[in-house]
Amino acid sequence: MTIVREGYPFVLIPLILSVVLFLVGGSVFVFMGWVSFIVSLFCLYFFRDPTVTVTTGNDLILSPCNGTVLETAENEKENVIRVFLSVFDVHLQRSPVSGTVIDVCHKPGKFLNAMNDRAHIENEQNIITIKNENGIFIVKQIAGFVARRCVSWVKEGDILEAGDKIGVIKFSSQVDLHVPKNVHIKVSRGDRVVSGVTVFAKISSK
Repeated sequence: MTIVREGYPFVLIPLILSVVLFLVGGSVFVFMGWVSFIVSLFCLYFFRDPTVTVTTGNDLILSPCNGTVLETAENEKENVIRVFLSVFDVHLQRSPVSGTVIDVCHKPGKFLNAMNDRAHIENEQNIITIKNENGIFIVKQIAGFVARRCVSWVKEGDILEAGDKIGVIKFSSQVDLHVPKNVHIKVSRGDRVVSGVTVFAKISSK
């Protein structure tokens, strides 16, 4: 298991600080050193990039993230699956399908708690749109109260395989996946999902 490159400063800075504080000595500085060391360990855990075996199969739509399903919703145009990521979840996102990235858009916004019903509408987010023969798939990386930055690793024109890494969100957050109407949803509220492994849905017809 490795960590994502965005995690290096969060791991190294408190680690170096802890070493300096230990060298300074004294009960107060040693205590602060242990606190800094624990912060470094937590960030090492938070920014982990575990090895996964990507689920394969015809017309499958995979989970783009790790977390807990908040809801599945349906409207006239599409189905939406919303997932909450706690600070203990892996925060790396993967492509739910194979296809071509046709747009990556940053939307400035608020930093409401990820559990807030308005978070997916009002919060800061990156919107990654992927197209293949089955339609349009939209991954929304949504910042939360703690999460302040969403990082996308893909750009318009990139060709992806299902399970490819596409970005990371720094600390607790939410990820929404918008999928076409012609799918059969395989998850429900409260389900724990794993990025690139859990089958979110399956295309029911072309």
